[in-house]
Amino acid sequence: MRRTKIVATIGPGSESADMIGRLIAAGVNVFRLNFSHGSAQRHAEVAARIRKQAAIAGVYTGILADLQGPKIRIGGFTTDKVQLAAGDRFRLDLDLDLDAGTVHGVGLEYRELCECVTPGDTLLLDDGRLRLRVDDVESAAVDCTVLVGGPLSARKGINRLGGGLAAPALTTKDIADIDSLSEVKPDFVAVSFVSSADDIHQTRNLLAGHNLAPAIIAKIERAEVVAEQDTLNGILEAAEGIMVARGDLGVEVGDAQLIGIQKDLITRARKKDRVVITATQMMESMISNPMPTRAEVFDVANAVLDGTDAVMLSAETAVGDYPVEVVSAMAEAALGAERHPVARTSRYRVERQFSSAQETVAMSAIYAANHFPNVRGIACLTESGTTPTLMSRLSSGLPIFALSNNPTTLQKLAICRGVVPLFFDATAFSEEEVESSAIEYLRDGGYILEGDSILLTRGQVMGHPGATNIMKILPVN
Repeated sequence: MRRTKIVATIGPGSESADMIGRLIAAGVNVFRLNFSHGSAQRHAEVAARIRKQAAIAGVYTGILADLQGPKIRIGGFTTDKVQLAAGDRFRLDLDLDLDAGTVHGVGLEYRELCECVTPGDTLLLDDGRLRLRVDDVESAAVDCTVLVGGPLSARKGINRLGGGLAAPALTTKDIADIDSLSEVKPDFVAVSFVSSADDIHQTRNLLAGHNLAPAIIAKIERAEVVAEQDTLNGILEAAEGIMVARGDLGVEVGDAQLIGIQKDLITRARKKDRVVITATQMMESMISNPMPTRAEVFDVANAVLDGTDAVMLSAETAVGDYPVEVVSAMAEAALGAERHPVARTSRYRVERQFSSAQETVAMSAIYAANHFPNVRGIACLTESGTTPTLMSRLSSGLPIFALSNNPTTLQKLAICRGVVPLFFDATAFSEEEVESSAIEYLRDGGYILEGDSILLTRGQVMGHPGATNIMKILPVN
């Protein structure tokens, strides 16, 4: 069984019911709805389609609503695009009409620009493809020299090398999109350009106002966030997970620094018992090619070996020509990496003190399963999903079968590394029957075989979240 989960972005190339069904069959565990595009009504329709296709396939699939956030963009041009060359002068002008840009300059709405930059700074346009050196800063304009030129079209993003162009994480559009999520009922909400734990708390409060409680994923995209340890730790504490959003983050910190930052973020998230998604350009060549490059396969494999819960596809499935093939290629790359012993060995927490019986049982179960070769899996009777999530923080080659009668819990667990969410109603059985019934359920489903052993965890009092305090090794017979 593949342990690493796959997040696929829905778009024009993948939003039909038939294609969603094929993507689920290929291995998608969570679908991302990108709120930078499309209407709220359209997202709600696609979400309903996803739920229906998942039910047909008999699996639990999560839905992630990704809010647009405050990406800072330039205005437009009088032509489709302009061509800038190294050495050209170029002006970022707050007073210029947003559609009146030329080869000499362009307008933008980010009024704080002149306060955030100083002469000598490097500004990055179009995800770093073009570079400008700041020469002079006026009250409503910034004069620059082009360092790296190229074609520039309307509405491209602008960043500062090293970070520092900041805006509130939740825009007016984001708040309106949150108001529309009652129809989508997402399992996860991703907040873009998070700058502090307050952004997470604000999002959670807005969602609670609509009686929604999805897991909140903080997208790590700002250089200043990864530079400030207290800020980063506060975000990890506040959110249920993070996304290593390598696009804007890589632009601000530089690709050479991004390699180590990705590894550090994955490790930090796992130690904090948070899920982590690695995203952006993982198999970008497959937008127009049926096979990935060897470098892309290695990129996915390295994220898997680092311990990421999930790897994410963006344009590859949203607008690409080969959405099913790219999911299959990503699944194969993940499986290949998971065969390496590094991916199945616990590397930390041996000296750690646990804070609850639930955490103690979860960690002990993984340790026991890793050291008793006859154990073929871990069956976890769960209400809230906390125990299997804790188990998934440690490395193991064994599947964690999360058995619950709560569809919301099972859909959220679809993103957790190594967790297989399965519907099992423990309340339908007596206290004496529940363990043997769980084993029979897994055996009949082909997850375990006669003669295996299964490690089972549950609460002494069933039906109460956070009550796991029992661990048993049981024979399959």
